[in-house]
Amino acid sequence: MTTSDRYLAFANSAVGSRLADALGLPRPVPLERMPDYGDEVAEARAIHAPLAVVGGAGDAPLLPGLARELHWLGIPSLAHAGRLGWISYANKAGTMSGRFNANEGVRPKALLFDASAIADTGALASLYTFFHDTLASLDRCGRVLVLGLPPSIAATPHASTAQRALEGFVRSLAKELRRGATAQLLYIAPRARESLHSTLRFFLSPRAAYVSGQAITLQNPVFETPPMRDRRPLAGQVAVVTGAARGIGEAIATVLARDGAHVVCVDIPAAQDALSTVATRLDGSALACDITSPEAGATLIAHLSAHAPQGLDILVHNAGVTRDKTLVRMSDAQWQSVLDINVGAPQRLNSALLDAGALRAGSRVVGVASISGIAGNRGQTNYATSKAAVIGMVEAWSPILAERQISINAVAPGFIETKMTAAVPFAIREAGRRMNSLGQGGQPVDVAEAIAWLAHPASGALTGQVVRVCGQSLLGA
Repeated sequence: MTTSDRYLAFANSAVGSRLADALGLPRPVPLERMPDYGDEVAEARAIHAPLAVVGGAGDAPLLPGLARELHWLGIPSLAHAGRLGWISYANKAGTMSGRFNANEGVRPKALLFDASAIADTGALASLYTFFHDTLASLDRCGRVLVLGLPPSIAATPHASTAQRALEGFVRSLAKELRRGATAQLLYIAPRARESLHSTLRFFLSPRAAYVSGQAITLQNPVFETPPMRDRRPLAGQVAVVTGAARGIGEAIATVLARDGAHVVCVDIPAAQDALSTVATRLDGSALACDITSPEAGATLIAHLSAHAPQGLDILVHNAGVTRDKTLVRMSDAQWQSVLDINVGAPQRLNSALLDAGALRAGSRVVGVASISGIAGNRGQTNYATSKAAVIGMVEAWSPILAERQISINAVAPGFIETKMTAAVPFAIREAGRRMNSLGQGGQPVDVAEAIAWLAHPASGALTGQVVRVCGQSLLGA
């Protein structure tokens, strides 16, 4: 961990676990995350769920494609009693499957349910049946995925109503899960059915350790999905990460480099030494640049011309600051600097890169927002305004960039263990750690893994999304 969560360690010790159980105290489970890059054996073992149980409602049209994806991901499966047709789908795809029997003591790591054919609220009972039968068997740090149809394109008002109901079900179920398990809802448009791979790869692995209770929509892909390549999927691509000298930015740069990208690490001149260290370690390049300066766009474009003349594939707007004060005590400079760094500069960089043609077709832009921009936070009117504006930037730019075959999304971190949060007063820090469904703070790598998923070449069906990396924070939920 970046900082020490002593309660998490104590509650999972031999003595601490007994005491926590006796006193009825929460006992958060240490989350499974991807191993350090370079340990290929450990990485191969950790990548995907070792066993999934699959079910569905009605004709469950997503199941044949899901069978192919599980085969490609190397995930064996079992069929729920109400979906024995799954066995033939799985076997045809090349993955042998059998029937799930809770009485046999099987511990699946994933539960997947195709709810896309539910056409009225009465049929929602199929969700109850499947999860009532399987949930108690879910393994430690298990994954629950419900697959639905975007309500806006459902055939009837009754179907739209039922599909919208899935959000309440999944968000509530995620809050009932224990032992580090998570739940997500994936709304999948018909034309996105062939673009599931990167999303399943993310959510069925330790990459998604600190993401839970999210509703994600896969739309018509804004760019063509390339041939499958999971090992170093970003090889040959160029990524720019602002604020890369430390903390979350360093983690983002590290994960993108792990996945094969050449990373241009950008940070302020005062961070030159740390920035150069990061860039050298990642075999990337360093650009010391104040992104708020009028020349920042031209400086970045010149650097790309020299170091990555083929163009830019991934742009991550991570640089950000806080200047916390209640509004009546906040100076004009504290207001202006936060807004300019956190959202003004990213918009200017977007425009400069687009005008110069540096963001080519197939590029991905990712902003770093915050749950503060969703729920608000006392003493952060400037910061919350700027992060809500990042979300607004994603919503406003997504249809414009889609016409150029470019996607734009954002992640919204919650309480992440960094040097900044380590300086927060103890009581506030503990509240931040515990006020989520997983009962602990996240790690910088959790934000980085979510960004790597959005940046994956097969994530063309994801645009205009804001994904909370917050362990399903109880704030703004």
